[in-house]
Amino acid sequence: MTFRLGLTGSIGMGKSTTAEMFAREGCAVWDADATVHRLYGPGGAAVAPLASAFPAAVVDGAVDRAALRAAINADPAALGRIEAIVHPLVQADRADFARQTSADIAVFDIPLLFETGAEAEMDAVACVRVSRETQADRVLARGTMTRDQFEVILAKQMPIDDKVARAEYVIDTTTLESAARDVHSVLNDIRSRL
Repeated sequence: MTFRLGLTGSIGMGKSTTAEMFAREGCAVWDADATVHRLYGPGGAAVAPLASAFPAAVVDGAVDRAALRAAINADPAALGRIEAIVHPLVQADRADFARQTSADIAVFDIPLLFETGAEAEMDAVACVRVSRETQADRVLARGTMTRDQFEVILAKQMPIDDKVARAEYVIDTTTLESAARDVHSVLNDIRSRL
């Protein structure tokens, strides 16, 4: 039986880097963001239903994220309609991955794990965390958003302290060394129980 470990955190906290560490340690890793990209791409399962609901959001056979954002900005109720289409597709993809993996531990990299209720599918949850200052420095250093845009994203996510309080494991990603140490600790604990 495969142990299902949910991996979550907030933007800029090192979740993707931590997921790579789990993969190097022999875990199967499923990535929610990569799944959405695939579903939105040419031939993706979300393209046709989103084209039906938001015709302007599909360009050249793929979902245009900027057009989806524009739809949400024009009509706040659009987000709920988009989620009603996309979330079941993401959940089905995650279930397929879980059924097909033979790894002893499968890590499910899900930024909105608690917000979507996906923790109910997990055997345990690990939450990555860094200080608010480090988080902001990392996000703003990417050069892809302003501080105001960063704050808007944070406002839509569950506060990190709430995520940490609900998680069985906490991974300090302040440095690569601290993250690697905590990943090893999590894996040792889980494998000792398997």
